[in-house]
Amino acid sequence: MSKRILIIDDEENIRRVTRLTLQAAGYEVGEATDGESGLNLFGDGSTWDAVLLDQRMPGMDGLETLQKINERDPGARVIMATAYASIELAVDAMKLGASDFVRKPMTPEILRNAVSAALAKPSRVGAKPALWSSDNSAVRQIQIITMNGFTIVDSEVARPDPNERRFIVKSPTGSEHEVLIQIDDEAIAYVERMTKRKLPAKNSFWTGQAERVLSDYLWKEGQVPPTRTLRIRDIARDELPVAARWQTK
Repeated sequence: MSKRILIIDDEENIRRVTRLTLQAAGYEVGEATDGESGLNLFGDGSTWDAVLLDQRMPGMDGLETLQKINERDPGARVIMATAYASIELAVDAMKLGASDFVRKPMTPEILRNAVSAALAKPSRVGAKPALWSSDNSAVRQIQIITMNGFTIVDSEVARPDPNERRFIVKSPTGSEHEVLIQIDDEAIAYVERMTKRKLPAKNSFWTGQAERVLSDYLWKEGQVPPTRTLRIRDIARDELPVAARWQTK
């Protein structure tokens, strides 16, 4: 029996291309033009296997729609689609129960991979997907975060070099890849110079930055880094206030 996917998106051309792509992959597809009509079509969720939900819509936006979907069916698999993603938005969506994030415009391959990855996941009832505490005062252990069908899991690999962070990235096909994030001394010196405080490479602030760099790459490129290595050469200026408040222990 074909899996049933509900598309909730206010852009007609996006819905049409998405529907054709999923139908070509063998899925049954339903469409809704906004959050309210999407909720009406979703019902109690029992007839849908996954939802592809746009973030920016008039009236009820994606996060509000996601929250209401989760209230009706805590086990719903919801893939958020947006051209305006940030780590903060991803965290909010994961807290509300999103299974994945995909970047608009998305390629057919990324769309199919994200849907396949979401359908392969067990029910998330009782899951605790939050990544950080609400005040950003400490990094929580990453449990799972997904971008474009790629899942990032903290590898807990021993770190003999404090300037390195290692993560396991699981692709939509299930293969796993270890990715190394290298933190340049220049970036550490820049933070110290701008905030007038020391955050050495071993500090958890840099773990958060490594997570951000890897997530951003997966979001923008839709693939694992070919060299399996990324570098932190600097940080965004809007991260400096976070660094200024970060606990040094």
